[in-house]
Amino acid sequence: DPKRGQYDLEYYLNFVRELEALGIHVLAIKDMAGVLKPEAATLLVSSIRKEFPNLPIHVHTHDTAGTGVASMLAAAKAGADAVDAASDAMSGTTSQPSLGAIVASTQGTSLDTGLSLASVQSLNEYWEECRGLYAPFESGQKTGSADVYVHEMPGGQYTNLLYQSTQLGLTGQWSKVKKAYAMANRLLGDIIKVTPSSKVTGDLAQFIVANNLTEQEVIDKAEHLSFPRSVIEYFQGLLGIPPFGFPEPLRSRVLKGKKIEGTDLVSFEGRPGADMAPFDFEQARSKLEAKWGKAEGTDKEEIVRDVDVMSHALYPGVFDEYMEHKKEYGALNHMDTRTFLTGVKVGEEVAVNLEPGKKLVIKLISRSDPDKEGFVNLQFEMNGTPRVVTIKDKNSGIEDAPAKPKALKGVAGSIGAPMPGVVLETKIKKGDKVKAGDPLVSLSAMKMETMVAAPVSGTVERVVVTAGDQIAAGDLLVDITED
Repeated sequence: DPKRGQYDLEYYLNFVRELEALGIHVLAIKDMAGVLKPEAATLLVSSIRKEFPNLPIHVHTHDTAGTGVASMLAAAKAGADAVDAASDAMSGTTSQPSLGAIVASTQGTSLDTGLSLASVQSLNEYWEECRGLYAPFESGQKTGSADVYVHEMPGGQYTNLLYQSTQLGLTGQWSKVKKAYAMANRLLGDIIKVTPSSKVTGDLAQFIVANNLTEQEVIDKAEHLSFPRSVIEYFQGLLGIPPFGFPEPLRSRVLKGKKIEGTDLVSFEGRPGADMAPFDFEQARSKLEAKWGKAEGTDKEEIVRDVDVMSHALYPGVFDEYMEHKKEYGALNHMDTRTFLTGVKVGEEVAVNLEPGKKLVIKLISRSDPDKEGFVNLQFEMNGTPRVVTIKDKNSGIEDAPAKPKALKGVAGSIGAPMPGVVLETKIKKGDKVKAGDPLVSLSAMKMETMVAAPVSGTVERVVVTAGDQIAAGDLLVDITED
């Protein structure tokens, strides 16, 4: 878009020149949001092809607006060597454009793929049935949406954010979230949006909607807002430095009084790894083995593996959640997909193959009604032996605890949760002296972490929550008496 400013044709050509000078073998054009229109695809690919006649070009897009097939055909005609597509049953909307449509459209032309449409359709029949298994996880998106050209949300994030917004109590506000996404992008400096920068944009968008903020209010109140952790880390430079720098004064206001964890730095000014100590993999392994390692009587699968160390290094919180789940429920990878997703009905029998020659045959005999606390008894047979377990029925409608008190509106020291989630950690206790900006409580909601900071200086009168508490938006977290 020649009116877009910094992301003009010359920007992309200069980027290709830099990559080609590094000796790349293939150039990938990754249109993560599906905003590459047919005419733009023609202009971009033909310009690259003209300057680099021997460089293989591979184009990837999403079909959010419904123009994916047209854009990929245009890219191919302009000189692209490969384009991405999806089996028809899995294509369209935020997925890739239809493979069958591209194959059929190019038959008998100079771009003929050589694929048999009949063979493509026979494969598609498998995916049609397979998709039915995962129907409970469908996002509910029915059609394409051309407003992607406004908010520019990546296809892979679109449906995830739709689900997350519902879980965060923003049901019915999806249109606001999409508009806020465009606003968040502007606030962050019109950045390139792909994992993990797209997560930063999405977290900020949901934060804006949940707290009913305008674009100017985000800038004006930035020093006192409890931004999601990902937003703070973005401005600290943990993702690197954007090609056109950070927006000011927002960055300075967000980072006021903050330092990068484990350092004396306010922010990185170059590649983060250059200023960080090397990761100690052996120390991490020792800690994981002490916490999760093989215990007496456990099977070999519980030994900490190299991939576990790497998972912990990249996503420590997510890895701990996975290990807690595995510790409680065991290795569920042995279970078939349908049983894992929908459970077992009364009278139904399932077989679980643990290893060659070792099989469990499980049959659910009966299920009791929930008791006053929401627990049910499940009577079942395992390899013919009767057993009973008691579990909490999360769908019983019985609350675990009475409703929590709400923060008082208009009282700065009455600090509430900015959005629903789980308390990860409390940083203070009753009687502590705090300054405005000091961290109080760490929250997590759908993998979006937020550190709630003190809006005022004073003394902590009470801390209402503890780690593990489920909270709703507006629930009281901490009371501070101002100095």
